[in-house]
Amino acid sequence: MSTRTLATAPAPSATRAWLGHHRQAAVSSLLRCLRRPWATLLTVSVMALALALPMGLSIALDNLKHFAGSVQQSRQISLFLHPDFSVDQARKLVTELEQRADVQGIELRTPEQGLQELRSVAGMGEAIDVLDENPLPSVLLVTPAAGSDEQALGEALAALPQADLVQHDALWRQRLDGWLALGTRLVNLLSSVLGIGALLVVGNTVRLDILARREEIDVLQLLGAGNGFIRRPFLYLGAWYGLGAGVVALGLWAACVAAIRPPLAALTQSYASPFVFKTLDALHSGFVLLGTTVIGVTGAWLVASHVLRQNRLVKG
Repeated sequence: MSTRTLATAPAPSATRAWLGHHRQAAVSSLLRCLRRPWATLLTVSVMALALALPMGLSIALDNLKHFAGSVQQSRQISLFLHPDFSVDQARKLVTELEQRADVQGIELRTPEQGLQELRSVAGMGEAIDVLDENPLPSVLLVTPAAGSDEQALGEALAALPQADLVQHDALWRQRLDGWLALGTRLVNLLSSVLGIGALLVVGNTVRLDILARREEIDVLQLLGAGNGFIRRPFLYLGAWYGLGAGVVALGLWAACVAAIRPPLAALTQSYASPFVFKTLDALHSGFVLLGTTVIGVTGAWLVASHVLRQNRLVKG
């Protein structure tokens, strides 16, 4: 028992020393940033501007997708039946069409439902009361199955003897999907380019800090300190830069959203639209902060590793 205890005793001490150095490196790097506020603010601001632009474009693109309507709604095919077909006949047709493999679901809109919707439109109630009979036909809202040929389904519905008119916005939806896909690709490319720019900014800042502490690093290397031990404070320095840039970027877009929300709300209200501009929630904001921190750590790691490797080569 005593031999086993002596053999395992150094492990907690080594772990505590390792954790203690991490804590010391994190605190010392943070204090180093605070001791030079203007230089830190400049670095963080440049990174934040580089990161805020693609983040804002991504938010705007997501809201554009939301404003354009859900994919489910845009995939619906409207089948207008002949006016002389009764509601019972329309229900039988629904039962028949639901057996098709390329049909996911069908919603029946009766003439009475259509007339009620028209009554809700301002100024239409009096005009409808003048009518002797309901002129509206039954309408089937057909949702194609996933992966089915929507164009072929639309043509099959148009060939039905009960069909009077088939309305399908497949071409419009394909064009909209194409524009949204192009926008997503541009946002991804811009995010990559500006993310590399932010990485270079933090990398250059950490390089200058390493050069300013060259003598301290030389002493540590003479004492036998490994690259991981020497590099650790600079990694935390990059992490603080990245975290600060993420906070500033989120603050910038919060201010932008607060500025555009009132006129946007007035615009959507004038169109009687329920659209509400969506911004990042707490979970996605946390992912943004994590991503910017990773960028800062990555830039610091690349530069610190390169400088330390070059320093050892020069000494060798």
